[in-house]
Amino acid sequence: MTTPWGEYALARFPEDARDQLRAWDAADTYLLRHLAESGTPLSGSVVVVGDRWGALATALSAHRPTQITDSFLAREATRANLARAGVEESAERLHTTRDTPPDRIDVLIVRVPKSLGLLEDQLHRLAPGVHEGTVVIGTGMVKEIHTSTLHLFERILGPTRTSLAEKKARLIFCTPFPGIARNSNPWPYSYELPDGVGTVSGHTVVNHAGVFCADRLDVGTRFLLQHLPRSRGPERVADLGCGNGVVGTAVALANPEAEVLFADESYQAVASARATYAANVEDGKAEFLTGDGLAGVADGSVDLVLNNPPFHSHQATTDASAWRMFTEARRALRPGGELWVIGNRHLGYHLKLRRLFGNSELMASDAKFVVLRAVRK
Repeated sequence: MTTPWGEYALARFPEDARDQLRAWDAADTYLLRHLAESGTPLSGSVVVVGDRWGALATALSAHRPTQITDSFLAREATRANLARAGVEESAERLHTTRDTPPDRIDVLIVRVPKSLGLLEDQLHRLAPGVHEGTVVIGTGMVKEIHTSTLHLFERILGPTRTSLAEKKARLIFCTPFPGIARNSNPWPYSYELPDGVGTVSGHTVVNHAGVFCADRLDVGTRFLLQHLPRSRGPERVADLGCGNGVVGTAVALANPEAEVLFADESYQAVASARATYAANVEDGKAEFLTGDGLAGVADGSVDLVLNNPPFHSHQATTDASAWRMFTEARRALRPGGELWVIGNRHLGYHLKLRRLFGNSELMASDAKFVVLRAVRK
């Protein structure tokens, strides 16, 4: 990536030589060029929110920015890219969306996320540190910036306008008005589950901003809940890609002896799973892991893995996440352990499972979804 401060070799995380996707895009370079050409002072407290793979934090590392991200993968990519650029990690402050933001923010850079709810939540959390002189600049591809995006900046921080588009990227300029009358942060959001979804019917789900289908139960999860395998005794069950944790919570309610591991790469998701579990289970055994799937979980230590893999990763449509999840699940399962997967019919997950496990069985299906089982031999 070429910037006014030099060139940087960047990679996504985990690194894959076959991955042709870059770790930056035109929105990143447009913003960096604007900062240099406008002479934006960067000597104060600089906060970078939603940096996809650490491109912005790496380019601005000389100014010791605080990076705030919801993604474990983005955080690890930032660590690796900083090291590749010869920057010591101590020079960078890597925060998650669950950490308390800095008390004072002089320059706020926002990479617009896919989730409008996550943007709303983060702007509310950052607003107390913004002052009248704060420079607020957002960036994103044109397809990511909508009227509703601009309304959020304007409602929470102050008057907002956009730049002309360059290479399908656009900048957002917001003039903070600390005295603005803003509503309270509506996140986290809770709702009661409908009937017909097994042991969790009538129970409460808690969703922090940015979690998939935060305001309702998505149809894929509903279908999986209707066809969950029966868990008995002191099994160790992993809810892989747990989201709000409703699947793992359903297992805990059906089998009080089960030890449930909730795992996701989103800090918001794991916080949601923890809250959902706490709202519904009193004396269960649970573990909460933010990371790259089940990496770090001991080989052969899990009896059952339940998985609803994403087929989008940071705006890119790819099966890489699903493939890593299936591979990690196979490694973590004990011999005879099972992986149950819910997915759209057209994704062809049965072929991947047969390649990895040597078997794949259709357990349930409808016009849109299939539930598949693979057994670790």
